[in-house]
Amino acid sequence: MQISEKITSGISSLRSSRKFTISLLFFAVALYWSSLYFYLPTLPVYVKSKVENLAVVGVILSMYGLWQALIRFPLGILSDWVGKRKPFIIGGFLLSGLGAWVMASAQNGLGLGVGRAITGLAAGTWVPLTVFFSALFPPEEAIRATAMLTVVNSVGRLTATALTGWLNEISGGYLLAFFVAIIFALVAVLAIIPVPEARRAGFSPSLSSIFSLAKRPDVLRPSLLGALAQYVTWSVTFSFTPILASRLGASGWVQSGLTSGSIAVVMIGNMVATAVARFGYRRLTTASFTFLAAGTILAAFSPSLGWLFLAQFISSLGAGISHPLLMGLSISRVDDQQRSTAMGLHQAIYGFGMFAGPWISGALADGIGIQPMFAATGILCLILGFLGIRWLSSSGL
Repeated sequence: MQISEKITSGISSLRSSRKFTISLLFFAVALYWSSLYFYLPTLPVYVKSKVENLAVVGVILSMYGLWQALIRFPLGILSDWVGKRKPFIIGGFLLSGLGAWVMASAQNGLGLGVGRAITGLAAGTWVPLTVFFSALFPPEEAIRATAMLTVVNSVGRLTATALTGWLNEISGGYLLAFFVAIIFALVAVLAIIPVPEARRAGFSPSLSSIFSLAKRPDVLRPSLLGALAQYVTWSVTFSFTPILASRLGASGWVQSGLTSGSIAVVMIGNMVATAVARFGYRRLTTASFTFLAAGTILAAFSPSLGWLFLAQFISSLGAGISHPLLMGLSISRVDDQQRSTAMGLHQAIYGFGMFAGPWISGALADGIGIQPMFAATGILCLILGFLGIRWLSSSGL
């Protein structure tokens, strides 16, 4: 009887410890993403107040995607090699605060570009963070785990962007949001420190093993589709929609509501993605790219803020479904020892979409206008999205 009670007590203790770990991770993740998004709704307008040319604005905004694309794959390899993920997570949290400080202090486009690049490096920590969390679940629940964590990601981003307008109003400018971001980044570090990390053997990578992993269809194809989704999202939602909204008469409050409202819809999409076992990944992926393209095309013809809100919410639903779905697919069949590498590859590839979106779209918007650029982006999303889904289906996933 005593042995049975001890076993029951031990199991209960393990469950309690796991719940505590998950809760702390949820809290730290929410703080971390909040720190990256407090200033985002009005960042394009803030940048444009210091840089007139839309193409240059696009280049500055694209630094976020470029530098996370460059860091994520080597960070995943290094994390698997060392056998630890937590030190890289803490480093990313600290970089988030540093990047916010640099942008707040910037006097010109160069300073803004450097600050945005640092926040891109900070976003690279999403690689070890998602794998760190996924390790708490069995491999067959990889999509569910990433979807759960992405919901928390969305809660943090939603909270931050909902407060942007209020922070700008009480301070009479844009700077307070950056300093609040710094505080949240530091608290995120304090929250992650008590989270235990299980000891595991490092995996010594070789060029052949990395190349073999990179060319696997179940890793590569979801990543390329993810890059397309991020290209569209960062061309529209997080780069030029706030500028278009400002031209249509939106105040800082309205711009904040536009971004936070879209993130709320993204969160709904994340929740839909957790039901992948019921609907199947193919149906959900098809729905996600349909919504993403439709919302972008509608934004191209929006005559007022009301229509722009509707367009943004439709495309955000698609983005919310596709992100955790494709991220989970890319690691669902990968061994634990190489999961950080696979996740790093996936996030690096879609990071290039985040970089290319503002960069290419900024040049297009400067040449043909913001709304014609939206139309071209939506049509591109529709065509390449459906071709990509057929290609993904042929990979045996």
